[in-house]
Amino acid sequence: MSTETIQIHLVTSWSTKDIITLYKAGGWWKESYNPTLVSQMIAGSFRFAVAVDTTTQATIGMGRVISDGISDAYIQDVIVLPKYRHKGIGHSLITRLVNECLTQGIVWIGLIAEGDSTKFYQPLGFTVMKDHHPMLLTMEK
Repeated sequence: MSTETIQIHLVTSWSTKDIITLYKAGGWWKESYNPTLVSQMIAGSFRFAVAVDTTTQATIGMGRVISDGISDAYIQDVIVLPKYRHKGIGHSLITRLVNECLTQGIVWIGLIAEGDSTKFYQPLGFTVMKDHHPMLLTMEK
């Protein structure tokens, strides 16, 4: 496999099975999630990118942007299957998504880096926001 055989596609729909496989590879899929909502999630994203290995037609990565299309954008759900990592595919996904935002005039582009992934994002132009902390609403059940 070489990077010449990888294509990045912007999509408004994609195989639910392939997307769930990617979410599982990232550790982000819970069996309680409703798979029928995946197509709505893709369609509702500002941009949704998939990486495909053209030699096998396998979906090997993804990433998406959430935005109103005017002011701010958030990149999230970036994942590349483990056997395809460290080959520039994640870099290509992020670059494509950032360029899509910039083309629309969106210059505030944020994300939450998980674990030590700041090392991955920093060479792509992202910096840690001093005195800012990601937060999540937690509801007791």
